[in-house]
Amino acid sequence: MKKYFIYLMIGLLPIFSLAQVEQTEKQTNEGDFFKQDSIKSLIPVSKQSLIRDVDVIFNSRMAYNSEFMDGDHTLSAFNVDQLRLEIKGKIHDKVFFRFRNRYTREPVPGNLDNISRSVDLAFLRIDLSKSTKLSFGKLCADWGGFEFDFNPIDILTYNDIIEYADNFLVGAGLSHTFADGKNSLSFQLLNSRTKTYEEQYGASAPPNIKPSEYPLAAVVNWRGSFFDGKFETTYSYSFFNEAKGAHMNYFALGNKFKAKNFVLYYDFQYSDEGLDRKGIVSSIISSQYLYAAQSALYVENWVRAECLVAPKFNLLLTVMNSNHSWKDNPDPNSSSKLSTSYGLIPAIQYMPFKDMNIKFYLAYTARKYNYTSYAENAFGVKDYTTGLLGFGFIAPLLVL
Repeated sequence: MKKYFIYLMIGLLPIFSLAQVEQTEKQTNEGDFFKQDSIKSLIPVSKQSLIRDVDVIFNSRMAYNSEFMDGDHTLSAFNVDQLRLEIKGKIHDKVFFRFRNRYTREPVPGNLDNISRSVDLAFLRIDLSKSTKLSFGKLCADWGGFEFDFNPIDILTYNDIIEYADNFLVGAGLSHTFADGKNSLSFQLLNSRTKTYEEQYGASAPPNIKPSEYPLAAVVNWRGSFFDGKFETTYSYSFFNEAKGAHMNYFALGNKFKAKNFVLYYDFQYSDEGLDRKGIVSSIISSQYLYAAQSALYVENWVRAECLVAPKFNLLLTVMNSNHSWKDNPDPNSSSKLSTSYGLIPAIQYMPFKDMNIKFYLAYTARKYNYTSYAENAFGVKDYTTGLLGFGFIAPLLVL
């Protein structure tokens, strides 16, 4: 295995062309690595069959962004919004690996799982049969909802639950596709977070709550396809053992409706948290309370519509909202709801190439944050808006 990765990295080096030696390189549609006419390949013939089953992808989104706060322009600059290197493929007829590293996140190792938070994925999948697969390593939590199912480069702004969640966790998963090929069921047992309880909450940890000896999460997901693929679902339930006596119950229901040149997505998400994991409620009450909120509730809706108006032009509209409540509010005369956030993202995409998935886009992300009158009076928070105008490109660049 070690030698294999050495050969792979050598094959990716930009100094692959040797000085004073003339060579011709050709990559075929069938995935042959290189055909070289005048020199011997640096990668032995015995290893080239492995390379043929490996993909190397740079998941990229880069743009010129202009930022706004309460309607006033604050900054315009070029930005690398997303850059994630992905290497995946077969290393055996029944063994698949996948690795993805994010270069737009600080590479700080989690002190619970001992792997950098910049690493999204690092796992092996073993095919027990054609329909049953077993995975080990750092996995993508198999949450329902199509917002999280998208490649991250395609989501300009996430709704609050996914934005503030630990989405990639170390553990194991088992998935099974049923005989009809239209329904599948998966189960994952994961660490509930990347950090220890003490690092996650620090001085904000409530004194009456103690860390659990088993900080684990269980995720169950069902995916279905109906009416010849015109309607698809991805529904999940997750249970997180966050601490002793403090758990999180998370439901995500994703729906996809597809017609000719038109796709509509609708996600509903519900996260009931014994200890405020997202931190939004805790940040609202922080002027009056030193500790993380208990019994926080987040309820969200997310809608995305896509319409291919011409072979090279795609129109998109995303509408979302997120409600933030504090069920453990000690004031009996006040509402548990503290705030609501809204999002509106109109966008247009231009796809100039038939044989390459690169999209140029122009989009505006408008966000509004509304606080209840109780939250304003009790905690001194105020409504505000943000805006982001972006022009750039989105591309999963397949380089091998």
